[in-house]
Amino acid sequence: MIRIDHIDHFVLTVASIDATCAFYTSVLGMTVQTFGEGRKALTFGEQKINLHQVGKEFEPKAHTPKAGSGDFCLIASTPLDEVIAQLQRLNVPIELGPVPRTGATGPIRSVYFRDPDGNLVEVSNPAP
Repeated sequence: MIRIDHIDHFVLTVASIDATCAFYTSVLGMTVQTFGEGRKALTFGEQKINLHQVGKEFEPKAHTPKAGSGDFCLIASTPLDEVIAQLQRLNVPIELGPVPRTGATGPIRSVYFRDPDGNLVEVSNPAP
């Protein structure tokens, strides 16, 4: 039986790599990494999000790559109230939250918003 330990990276297909990098660095404090032959990724903790530009995807790729089809949850060490205050300061509309949810390791408290491509981003804290 194969046992998976953790996620190393995932890929987002985006309309503009520059706009995506600007959003994730300013809103979520991620770092832009350049690797390979000029490819871009967003790094945080021990994970990363590789970026593919629509129409210029790298092989192999998703069967039907499309900007705005992502939906993922990130666990923040920053208290959720501070995350919400940062989103409000940057005029990032909150779509939902804070709301209770069930994460991979137990209860979480989440807030939802969208990136420039319309991907649904969930930022959460473990619930007490």
